[in-house]
Amino acid sequence: MAILKTVESKFFQTEIPYKPMGKYVHFLTIRITESYPLFQTDAELNKARVRAGVKDKTTISRLSMFKRKQSTPERLVGRELLRNYGLMTAEECEYNVNFAMDNPDCIIYGFAIGDSGSEKSKVVVDTAFSITAFDESHETFTLNAPYENGTMASKGENGSKPGEVTSRINQQDHIRPQVFFPSIVTLKDPTEASFLYVFNNILRTRHYGAQTTRTGRVRNELIGVVFADGEITSNLRWTQAIYDQMKSNNTLNAPDPLDEDDVITAAKKAIEALMADEFIVHTDLIGDAFVSLINEVKTLIGSEKGIQAILQKADAEAKAYAKAHITKKKTAAKAGKE
Repeated sequence: MAILKTVESKFFQTEIPYKPMGKYVHFLTIRITESYPLFQTDAELNKARVRAGVKDKTTISRLSMFKRKQSTPERLVGRELLRNYGLMTAEECEYNVNFAMDNPDCIIYGFAIGDSGSEKSKVVVDTAFSITAFDESHETFTLNAPYENGTMASKGENGSKPGEVTSRINQQDHIRPQVFFPSIVTLKDPTEASFLYVFNNILRTRHYGAQTTRTGRVRNELIGVVFADGEITSNLRWTQAIYDQMKSNNTLNAPDPLDEDDVITAAKKAIEALMADEFIVHTDLIGDAFVSLINEVKTLIGSEKGIQAILQKADAEAKAYAKAHITKKKTAAKAGKE
């Protein structure tokens, strides 16, 4: 029985297929920083030197949000919900340690356990880029540790002079609030339940990057979904098209942060123009066409009964898939060793 009333069933698989069947759904997401997150490798913020726009050929540096910085927090949110509603335990499935191989997280997002087996992720996420340039999008903070007297300076212990700032000091680049990262999250061969599972994870995830318990607050604004028989444009090209759109609208007001309404408006126009140039079969739910779907999904995941129904259906599909395909792979691998 279908859960959704606002989307035709033809866009979904009736069960998780073992081989790619050419159905895709693309979640059009704008990731908006709301604190000072860190997307970094080797103590430096990730960045790339790229063209500013599709039309604007100026070269700029942009902040980069690598794919694992996006997908890992989202799948961890899903795993948390599965444990909360009794569909998975920490003992039977521990992330990157001991995958159970038969729950929605393992089957939808994939896993690899050496010789024991692996499953390719059905969720495709690529590096996202900031709309604004690196210099406008980050700040350097000086960090040091306070003492019990409430100061940042020493009280004279260990040979230091009273009032002297000690060597326990550091500088760290942080991404500013209100920096925007357009990101397309793709789910291959979605069933209705896997579509809602991934949709829910994107909406619920609020922290990305390093030190997620203290900073890294990010809000995901979905502006639409695209059902297609192939992949669509890249994050970089969408970002560049948004930049061009905002430049033509005179809404790039550096060094002031971008206005969210301006970004959303430009993002919709940019993706609609890019989709018009695609040569695949696609159905776009963007802007007004997306309103009824997002409202229905939010109503579903906002009730205990609704989220349980989604998780239980996703779990049943994952276990059926694992029984039919994962067990066979494990048995074949074992036979090969013998």
